[in-house]
Amino acid sequence: TMSVKAFKLVSAVEREMLMGDKSYINIECIECCGKNLYIGTNDCFIYHFLLDEKISTAGKITFAATKQLHKYLGLKKPVSELKAASALTRLLVLCDNTITLVNMMNLEPVPTGARIKGAVTFTLNENPVSGDPFCVEVCIISVKRRTIQMFMVFEDRVQIVKEVFTPEQPCAVAVDGYYLCLALTTQYIILNYNTGVSQDLFPYCSDEKRPIVKRIGRQEFLLAGPGGLGMFATVDGISQRAPVHWSENVIGAALCFPYVVALDDEFITVHSMLDQQQKQTLPFKEGHILQDFEGKVIVATNKGVYILVPLPLEKQIQDLLASHRVEEALVLAKGARRNIPKEKFQVMYKRILQQAGFIQFAQLQFLEAKELFRSGQLDVRELISLYPFLLPTSSSFIRSHPPLHEYADLNQLTQGDQEKMTRCKRFLMSYLNEVRSTEVANGYKEDIDTALLKLYAEANHESLLDLLVSENFCLLTDSAAWLEKHKKYFALGLLYHYNGQDAAALQLWVKIVDGDIEDSTRSDLYEYIVDFLTFCSDQDLVWKYSEWVLEKNEEVGIQIFTKRPLEEQEKNNINPDDIISCLNKYPKARVKYLEHLVLERKIEKEKYHTHLAVLYLEAVLQLKSVTTDNCTETTELLLKLRSLLQKSDLYRIHFILDKIQGTDLHMESAILYGKLEEHEKALHILVHELKDFHAAEEYCIWNSENRDMQYRRRLFHMLLSVYLNPGTSDCALVMAAVDLLNNHAAEFDAALVLQLVPDSWSVQLLSPFLAGAVRQSIHTKRMTQAALGLAKAENLIYKHEKVKQKGTPILLSDKKVCQVCQNPFCEPVFVRYPNGGMVHIHCAANRHLNSNMTHHPSSSSNQT
Repeated sequence: TMSVKAFKLVSAVEREMLMGDKSYINIECIECCGKNLYIGTNDCFIYHFLLDEKISTAGKITFAATKQLHKYLGLKKPVSELKAASALTRLLVLCDNTITLVNMMNLEPVPTGARIKGAVTFTLNENPVSGDPFCVEVCIISVKRRTIQMFMVFEDRVQIVKEVFTPEQPCAVAVDGYYLCLALTTQYIILNYNTGVSQDLFPYCSDEKRPIVKRIGRQEFLLAGPGGLGMFATVDGISQRAPVHWSENVIGAALCFPYVVALDDEFITVHSMLDQQQKQTLPFKEGHILQDFEGKVIVATNKGVYILVPLPLEKQIQDLLASHRVEEALVLAKGARRNIPKEKFQVMYKRILQQAGFIQFAQLQFLEAKELFRSGQLDVRELISLYPFLLPTSSSFIRSHPPLHEYADLNQLTQGDQEKMTRCKRFLMSYLNEVRSTEVANGYKEDIDTALLKLYAEANHESLLDLLVSENFCLLTDSAAWLEKHKKYFALGLLYHYNGQDAAALQLWVKIVDGDIEDSTRSDLYEYIVDFLTFCSDQDLVWKYSEWVLEKNEEVGIQIFTKRPLEEQEKNNINPDDIISCLNKYPKARVKYLEHLVLERKIEKEKYHTHLAVLYLEAVLQLKSVTTDNCTETTELLLKLRSLLQKSDLYRIHFILDKIQGTDLHMESAILYGKLEEHEKALHILVHELKDFHAAEEYCIWNSENRDMQYRRRLFHMLLSVYLNPGTSDCALVMAAVDLLNNHAAEFDAALVLQLVPDSWSVQLLSPFLAGAVRQSIHTKRMTQAALGLAKAENLIYKHEKVKQKGTPILLSDKKVCQVCQNPFCEPVFVRYPNGGMVHIHCAANRHLNSNMTHHPSSSSNQT
């Protein structure tokens, strides 16, 4: 993969410092503890250096090694291994299969001469089980075949703890608690030396290449596996991470989180434990030692010692971001969590997410950018500020420092490409729309909504109106100027309205309707204004624009008065009389308003009912004067007039009647006479002048609505009398009379009818009427009988109840005595109490009187 500069190779101990010109001296092993560096050589010497780390002003790191002393062990054998036990100030030295304890400072052996013999190689347990801070646990591969030994090493003594036998000859070991990770001749195994339980990991041929076994963390090891794989294994024998790919001939491995460093003949390679990718390759020839000491990675050739200095993770992450390698940067940033304090990490990680978001944004990867902005809790103004003129002029926002990206604005980012610019604006629209209602917007909702309004207006987006009619925080000055610039006058009106400036809104909208300014947002803007005024609580505005509205369209315009909210109308906030005065110039509107008062709101005021009736009447007469035919309009008006005259009882009847006199409005005259209870006149008009027999029948029906049967019958008899007037011999009237009787038999008293009808009429002619009358008579009789029967049954029930209440008979003889005076009864008259006791009437009366006087109400036992 692409490289990352994760480490820098810095020289620590030069060849001259160690061996001068003695070319036969080779470095065999190294140990580093804090600033102390120990080197073991092939000629049986130990060298002690102090390492000083120096950082230049340019940030360059160098190491200065100062030689403290060197010590010859006197065995003429190479020093194979060195391990420091700082708690004991001891250095464990393996030379000639013997581990000697020497003082860390003066390199002198301990006075007791404590040592461990027969060791091929050894390692320390970094997760000790003893719990004693002044003791280290040492594990050795013994010179005895197939044997591992565990020792406890104190300041000046050693103590064997356990001897463990292995299935094959071990050649490398690492320890964690009770677990040994062993490279045997043909395989790796995990062995619990406490329980003896072992688990095979995977096969490996130690004859072909050197095995690597390294503890890299709690209960986890790194092993050189087959095929050049660096394998991770836990003490349970499972691998929690994917392997890393090394070369076939790896000599050593070290860990510096999050990297695994490996050494072969020619290179140092660096792999990430987070994504297993190779991140860096450093050329390094003749290397034969690679080890890590408390985070310090040291590599050595036979002649010199070098330190791999890790670049700060933040620097590495920034380098990755600079190369637009977002995924790798985020993986590394997440991995850095364990090395950085929580608060510092969160600040750093959020910033990295935001930077990554801008990188994705610049590449138009909007979905990824949105997710990164959201996760990184980006101050959304950072994004808005990329778009010229979107932030309000009043905004106090200043971009983050150091900057989150390298762009001055959107023009630079898109290099003037209009299509890209449009896509970026579309993204910002959707992003702002999503975040405006979340906590991300807290504190700068004005900036977000104003920016959103500007984007919508510029793009002619339908959501502009939705934004303005719902809760929003658009800043008036900025937004108004922008909407005006983009000729969004209707939207500007909505903005004014939202900010309580209805007068300004209406002024704009009226100009649009009048054609003074152009805005085609709404084709129904006139209707919208009417609706707006209808629900406008500012009466002055309603009055101001009422004439304009009515001039445009009386029928629609009147809605500003007729469709007002009911509770406002009921309070009569606008006086109906004032409205009627205003409507004198607008006849159609005036009629509509009076209809609203009388028919919809059902206001019971004579003047409104009379006024409406007069307007209907005048309109009808006007239409009749210009045309002789009854056109649709005339018919409709006549129906309205008749309906009002019939249903209302509030208009001035004589006033209207005077106006109708001399016209051909006979039906209306009849209705008015009916209202005056002058039914003969009314029926005479309907029968003789209009000759509308059906209307005459209808007249009888509606005039007797909500009246008793007698009243209804009287009307029908009146009509029959008009038909059978002795002065007329019109055949049509006779037929009308017959039809009336036959169709409404129930409405007549048959006996009276038979007295009225001429003797010349045949029974057949009246057979339907007679049949109906007889049926009605029989029905009435039967209903009366049924009612009588029910009444008798009810009476019987009451009688039965009364007998039951009387109960058992009471026997009175001359032997019974009064319970009050104890004298016998002389006559069959007595008072009986509910408890069965009998007393004289005068005794009961006296007792009742006494009890009232002494305010002692009688108990239930002596109530009659």
